[in-house]
Amino acid sequence: MRILVAYYSETGNTEKVAKAIHEEVSRKHEAHLRKIDEVTPETIGDYDLVFLGSPCHSTDVAAPVKGLLKAMPRSPRFRLAGFFTHSVSSPERWPDARDYFNIWAGRCAASFEEASREKQAKFLGCYNCEGVPSQPVQEFIRNGILKSADTWEEYIEEASKHPDVEDLRKAKEFARNVLSKIRWFPQRSFLDCA
Repeated sequence: MRILVAYYSETGNTEKVAKAIHEEVSRKHEAHLRKIDEVTPETIGDYDLVFLGSPCHSTDVAAPVKGLLKAMPRSPRFRLAGFFTHSVSSPERWPDARDYFNIWAGRCAASFEEASREKQAKFLGCYNCEGVPSQPVQEFIRNGILKSADTWEEYIEEASKHPDVEDLRKAKEFARNVLSKIRWFPQRSFLDCA
């Protein structure tokens, strides 16, 4: 099976997740790791499975990823899985994190699902994890959301650790789960979802 792991990353968070997914899927399959500017709607059609990754920008996937989703061919032969990084802490650490996730990052998964429906592509799921926020996002969070100095310090100390070893382990687990949904019949060269 030919697999593409394509991603857009500005601060390195999404790239780390992309590399973890690529490491996992390349164990038993021909897999390519590419930055988003190295792929086109035509080249993604050469793959059986595409993992597409993005940071969360303004509550949605980044513009380059959104553009590729929009330009994706209708009824492609490949299956699609998404992944994204964001700056929302886990609900275990912050009681309001679930609400913040829905407000600030929840649109990302919906964009992957909507594009799949619109293009009639088989969608196999989405993975997300926290990443250290970029400087502009840090300023926004500090000035607009976490105004207490103590809360801010606690947040940024923890956020700066992500994606961590556990996040990357979960990304690999996600990749294995996606692969388990596909039955590959090399003698007939087609994909079917289990």
